[in-house]
Amino acid sequence: MRNRKWSRRDVLKASAASTAGLLFAQPLRAAAPPPTAVTPALIEAARKEGSLSYYSALELNVAERLGKTFEAKYPGIAVRVERSGAERIFQRIAQEQGSGIHAVDVANSTDPAHYLDWKKNGWLAAYVPDDVARHFPADQVDPDGTHATSCAWIEAIGYNTNLVKPEDAPKSYADLLDPKWQGKIVKAHPGYSGAILTATFVLARDLGWPYLEKLAQQKVMQVQSAADPPKKILLGERAVMADGNDYNLMLLKDQGKPVEAVYATEGAPLIIVPSGIFQSAPNPNAARLFQNFFFSAETQQMLADSYAHRSFHAQVTEKPGRTPLSALKLLKADPAEVQVQSEAIKARYTRIFGV
Repeated sequence: MRNRKWSRRDVLKASAASTAGLLFAQPLRAAAPPPTAVTPALIEAARKEGSLSYYSALELNVAERLGKTFEAKYPGIAVRVERSGAERIFQRIAQEQGSGIHAVDVANSTDPAHYLDWKKNGWLAAYVPDDVARHFPADQVDPDGTHATSCAWIEAIGYNTNLVKPEDAPKSYADLLDPKWQGKIVKAHPGYSGAILTATFVLARDLGWPYLEKLAQQKVMQVQSAADPPKKILLGERAVMADGNDYNLMLLKDQGKPVEAVYATEGAPLIIVPSGIFQSAPNPNAARLFQNFFFSAETQQMLADSYAHRSFHAQVTEKPGRTPLSALKLLKADPAEVQVQSEAIKARYTRIFGV
């Protein structure tokens, strides 16, 4: 086991059953622990540990802001941010755990299927922050308390308003197949981004792989991260993006940049970002304190206001002018199904797009 080279296929095994429509399908059930609030004793124990390792698939500026804000709130506890794409994080944790290396304290990923594997392997610790129990909907919380949705966003279509008139902009995924967009589209890759893996899953499920085959004939520019397409249309390297984080477009638009998000008429893929503590965390008290901090109303509101991330915390409000989730037709993925199909999705996508 210690010398084994781990691949995603080694760790991703098909679940015996899945519950369609649930964001947190679970193979096993256990009693969730009681909610835990921040106490002086927890803060003192965390300070004695002095640090924590936070693995994150959030953008680097967001992950570092979380770390710095936590350090300012709790002096004496340093946060080491390890940021990468969700699939890279998954591989790294699998390799570390398989080799007996216990480095990660808290991890969040844009691929919820990762938590099914981590939970099945017994790698996640059950811990429920008080805010999660009091203010988050049940469908965004693991029934066994091993993880919950720390934030969310939409994978959207988007365009550069200097290059495309609103009346000419695509309104649907079907519109992207119009010959006028050939050579003008940018798209991210499911082999790097967990968010794009989920988006690819729902599009293949709802529109069919023939749709993606037709899209590939549009001479699409392929990039890695879900944060990259908004940057490409901002620079004018492409006029339209087929997918990408809607929050990037909202933040750019707030700055007066010439970009606009489109929520496709067929529905918009919802991306949820869970967070969980690892059973083998070298700094368990600091990890618990960080998890409480992450799910607090204060931090959740900061994510919504400063980064246009969506929060399921009942006390968080959207900024005026931003389309609330309740107004959108959402395409939701069952993580258990994504888990089963992940390798096949990435392989087929790579064949179709040639990258």
